[in-house]
Amino acid sequence: MIAIISAGIAPGLALLSYFYLKDQYDAEPIYMVLRSFIFGALLVFPIMFIQYILEVEAVFSSEILFTFVAVGFLEEFFKWFILFFTIYQHVHFDEHYDGIVYGVSLSLGFATLENILYLFANGVEYALGRAILPVSSHALFGVLMGYYLGKGKFSNVDHRKKWVLLSCIIPIFLHSIYDSILISHMNWRYFILPFMLFLWWFALHKAKKARVKIAETKLP
Repeated sequence: MIAIISAGIAPGLALLSYFYLKDQYDAEPIYMVLRSFIFGALLVFPIMFIQYILEVEAVFSSEILFTFVAVGFLEEFFKWFILFFTIYQHVHFDEHYDGIVYGVSLSLGFATLENILYLFANGVEYALGRAILPVSSHALFGVLMGYYLGKGKFSNVDHRKKWVLLSCIIPIFLHSIYDSILISHMNWRYFILPFMLFLWWFALHKAKKARVKIAETKLP
């Protein structure tokens, strides 16, 4: 049990530490980051319940449609909903990069508990694969969600709605593509590798842009 819990927590903790420590100017309070992490973990149970009902009742005739709606849309929309209504207006969300810290924290809270439950059900031998794919992809979706949410908060009013909308749409779209690759292709490994490389590049590029934006505001 200890091995499973450790293997389930370790990748999420490592990724969260990486993105948290990249906040070089005004690190977010640990209790706020932890709160976001817990909110993300608590989302697992209602989302799993809804997904179970949708699957049992055969609401979607197509597996692809189920993936887009019950997985990509459902998971990313509720993560975005919690992030928007608990963090967006908070006084500690005062820099562009802060959105990334909270987005990653909330997403990794979800991914970590989901990972632990999966390893309990299927065995610790899946830990490495889970760390490389589901856990890291959730973190990267959180980076993009937080990046665009931060861009919305610190943009002028005319563009704010556009960025906030993109903070929801882009993670949903990318998450849906990710899951579609896994279920649609017998040789999914050949497709998931370039997708994950793109996702890492895209997310890290946006994280760097957010840090540069902060650095520019700190210049005398």
